[in-house]
Amino acid sequence: MDILTQPWHWAFSGIMIVFVMFLLLYFGKRFGVSSSFKAICSMAGGKKTCDYFDYDWKSHSWLLMFVIGSIVGGFLAANFMASPNPVAISQATIQDLQELGISSPQGNELVPLDLFSFDKLMSLPGIIIFILGGFLIGFGTRYAGGCTSGHAISGLANLQLPSLVAVVGFFIGGLIATHLLLPIIMSL
Repeated sequence: MDILTQPWHWAFSGIMIVFVMFLLLYFGKRFGVSSSFKAICSMAGGKKTCDYFDYDWKSHSWLLMFVIGSIVGGFLAANFMASPNPVAISQATIQDLQELGISSPQGNELVPLDLFSFDKLMSLPGIIIFILGGFLIGFGTRYAGGCTSGHAISGLANLQLPSLVAVVGFFIGGLIATHLLLPIIMSL
């Protein structure tokens, strides 16, 4: 059990992503978590009101299992296999967070509770980050034709130019949000 609760080398994730991508390419599948949301909406009857959801969602049933496994695995890992060591965050990141008035994660916290907690959800910055940010992520995912995992992992592995453009756009948007918008939002 010790090996499961200790941080693993970062290269293990990369090797596993390559392995999964080879399997997906071999079986002619594409990876993207946003596709599972489309399948869920189709299963729930969305195809009755919107042509976009009128497709064979069963072709994405394997992806639904991936999403369910991610949720269950995340719960198990957080509640039963948590590392006794705190998350390692660079001093520069801690300093940047402090300049924004955000305390860095303490102990085994994975995220700053000054940003990600139910108490902060009802504040103006919380509403902007969670509600408006969530809407923009959903809109951007639909507009870009996929999410970051789909474009950055599957699309780039298939050498698709639209995925390269989307990934560059994701990074530019992330930099703008981090360096320009977050300081403004946190000052409200």
